[in-house]
Amino acid sequence: MRKTIFAIAMLALTSGVHAQTTNSSASHYRYRWKDSSGLPHYSDSLTADALKYGYDVVNDRGITVQHVDRQLTPEERAAAAKVAEQKAADDRAAEQRARNDSQLLNAYPTEEAYKASQRQALDNIDEQISTTRSNLRTQEKALTDLLTRAGDLERAKQPVPKFLNDNIAKQRDVVAHQRDTLEREQTARETTEQKNAKDLQHYRDLKAAQEKARLGQ
Repeated sequence: MRKTIFAIAMLALTSGVHAQTTNSSASHYRYRWKDSSGLPHYSDSLTADALKYGYDVVNDRGITVQHVDRQLTPEERAAAAKVAEQKAADDRAAEQRARNDSQLLNAYPTEEAYKASQRQALDNIDEQISTTRSNLRTQEKALTDLLTRAGDLERAKQPVPKFLNDNIAKQRDVVAHQRDTLEREQTARETTEQKNAKDLQHYRDLKAAQEKARLGQ
């Protein structure tokens, strides 16, 4: 009886040791990497070359369980950071465009409503242009009056007073400013018209995509 018990105990102890050895072996990993010549190397711990070239973590059966890329140089890290920053900026811009598109469709459920808003923007610019033209005519008339007075004095062989010459110079500046303003406003209207055409096409594309998505549901 004692021999039987002893044999059972020894068998259990042997099995436990074998299981422990097996588990230890199964959890043992090595590192494999290739040098600049493409030759493979193995080690039980990470080396400078492994970090330099990148390495694989392999088990005892030679199966790769993890791959680690090589360490980047400071220049490469800076370049990678720049790429990541640009991608993040592009992603944020794309998200903002998507939000803007959604708000556009919500604000203008029909094309006619959207075109009405565009016409209103042009009407506002036209009103500004009309006001500037009226002001320009007034300032040009004032300049003409001053020049007429100066011309009358010169024809009468009389000197033109300094204050009159100063007023003429100032009025010329006012007229030039009004003309520049009118030119800017007219350019702005042309730019707005071109932008409206592109925006309207974008709106139509969004509506088409929206309708396609609705029919595909």
